[in-house]
Amino acid sequence: MKKFSDMGVPTKETPFEVAEASDVVITMLPSSSHVFDVFTGPKGLLQGGNLLRPWLLIDSSTIDPQTSRKLSVTVSKCNLKGKKDNLVIPVMLDAPVSGGVLAAEAGTLTFMVGGSEEAFLAAKPLFLSMGKNTIYCGKAGNGSAAKICNNLAMAISMLGVSEALALGQSLGISASTLTKVFNSSSARCWSSDSYNPVPGVMEGAPSSRNYDGGFASKLMAKDLNLAAESAKDIGKKCPLTSHALEIYTELCKDGNETRDFSCVFRHYYSGMDEL
Repeated sequence: MKKFSDMGVPTKETPFEVAEASDVVITMLPSSSHVFDVFTGPKGLLQGGNLLRPWLLIDSSTIDPQTSRKLSVTVSKCNLKGKKDNLVIPVMLDAPVSGGVLAAEAGTLTFMVGGSEEAFLAAKPLFLSMGKNTIYCGKAGNGSAAKICNNLAMAISMLGVSEALALGQSLGISASTLTKVFNSSSARCWSSDSYNPVPGVMEGAPSSRNYDGGFASKLMAKDLNLAAESAKDIGKKCPLTSHALEIYTELCKDGNETRDFSCVFRHYYSGMDEL
């Protein structure tokens, strides 16, 4: 708060005070419990009862779809203090993002949005002021569902790229040469062409700064757990999800919670036990 206050940005002490001073509130928090606390806790956004000033609440956290849907229902039971166009009740959108820290800094994030399509269209200029893509995913909770599926695919592709690059190096092919092959062939993916896990192959990637910054391994483990729990809830077998969760959980237990999730390459595949 001090950092932004020193830059001239107004700050408030509690989420409730933010809501009282805002027409639109955007939240981005680590887990479902944090989101519930910020919305419904003692000093939360909804502390004022069923009367809200903000006409739009956007949650860009990566959480389970069920939590997003519960909060959407809770918000829909409130009323607006003042009318906004034809609205008499506030609306909520779940709008997690993809692209990581690099895209956030560059303003090129992708927003996956669930909720009312009318609210989505009204909020689209806000999303495009922070990112380059915004995709409407359907009803409340669908943005959160899209996000955990996206991160599931990202985690598994990072494991596949790391394993293949490590095998290639063991067979005598340099990681940079094999990366060129991948990116010109069918193995090309975000983990190979934008976020390469091998140190020194890609300038600017977390792997080239000792895996500092980027997307923390503990957050990847959390997202994989969300995917695994969601699959369990609907009786869907997802064996790669379970195995990836085991790997990232172990990675965190071994002291890599705060390192970028691409450190899985160095920890498991480079023959080193510790970073």
